[in-house]
Amino acid sequence: MAITDRRLTNRSMAFVLAGGRGSRLKELTDRRAKPAVYFGGKSRIIDFALSNALNSGIRKMSIATQYKAHSLIRHCQRGWDFFRAERNEYLDILPASQRVAENKWYLGTADAVTQNIDIIDSYDVDYVLILAGDHIYKMDYEIMLRQHVETGADVTVGCLTVPRMEATAFGVMHVDGKDQITQFLEKPDDPPGIPGDPDNALASMGIYVFDWKYLRELLLADAEDPNSSHDFGGDLIPYIVKNGKAMAHRFSDSCVRSKDEAPAYWRDVGTVDAFHAANINLTDFDPDLDLWDKDWPIWTYSESVPPAKFIHDEENRRGLAISSLVSGGCIISGTEVRNSLLFTGVHSNSFSVLDHAVVLPYVTIDRKARLHNVVIDRGVHIPQNMVVGEDPEEDKKFFRVTDNGVTLITKPMVEEWATAQ
Repeated sequence: MAITDRRLTNRSMAFVLAGGRGSRLKELTDRRAKPAVYFGGKSRIIDFALSNALNSGIRKMSIATQYKAHSLIRHCQRGWDFFRAERNEYLDILPASQRVAENKWYLGTADAVTQNIDIIDSYDVDYVLILAGDHIYKMDYEIMLRQHVETGADVTVGCLTVPRMEATAFGVMHVDGKDQITQFLEKPDDPPGIPGDPDNALASMGIYVFDWKYLRELLLADAEDPNSSHDFGGDLIPYIVKNGKAMAHRFSDSCVRSKDEAPAYWRDVGTVDAFHAANINLTDFDPDLDLWDKDWPIWTYSESVPPAKFIHDEENRRGLAISSLVSGGCIISGTEVRNSLLFTGVHSNSFSVLDHAVVLPYVTIDRKARLHNVVIDRGVHIPQNMVVGEDPEEDKKFFRVTDNGVTLITKPMVEEWATAQ
């Protein structure tokens, strides 16, 4: 099929899978799905997949939700409500609503699409991008779509190049010299190397491009298979590898970089350690992820709040922030903030210290608190004189301490700590 002058993204839709809990984030996902977890001072994780689609030129999107979806749905309604049907633009939120049968929620990633076939049909598109809504990256999907059409693939799978033995945690693509996938291996003990690059492997990003007509038939057939788990990675992709033409698309070919020499940035912030590290990395002099790139912005819901405020200038009571990101609505009152990221509306009081702290929105920190290497959940009230991050064994009595020494603090944990004092 020849590519016309019209952008392929104009003939495509993005179907974002955003129903997963993300249990490795522990208590951070007790009240919200992983795609709704905060990131980067203002955003939610799902904003990256949606922004990539929007910046690529896609104006038709659907978001499939399932686990504790309220905060995710509310965020999308508030921050992504600018699509206009009269311009042929759509963003549909598709909760698991038993539309097919009263006893059927979404049974797998493929089933989430199958249950909404009629909605996708109404979009009248040629191509469908299946996107995971829980990763941090910048990518131009138009480039991936072009490869898909040029190669005549039945499916094109977005792939990361990772050190071979680190690929044991991924679905791994075994490819030939033209990047056609010859084998799909789920979390193999001995991942196959890339032809000509045996020390690295191609790991699936959970991003797929299909011709809609082909995918539609495949989904209907899969729905009738009693032995299927109705999952893209577990069922559909292996089937196409065996019976059709599956191509690998290398993320490095479509990664959006603000500088030519910048590395291809992709993060799964699926553990508390990874979440903390990726947020703290933004405070570096030259962070790996450029949130300041106006050519590829990360769109999100922006609350109407005043600028951040710093007050007091006395010895040991100076409102300051060094190598830190401080969002709007924050009041830093006599607090020393270092190498930390503060989300909207954080209020900290005199004689306190925040060091390598990721503080989610509307946290209040009372006087003389010392917090080091922490993640603080939304709305937590840190009591006066609380010290966390200096004695791991003491911290473990009340809080969750990770293998890397990051301490997660939530409201119930603080209440337990306060009761014990």
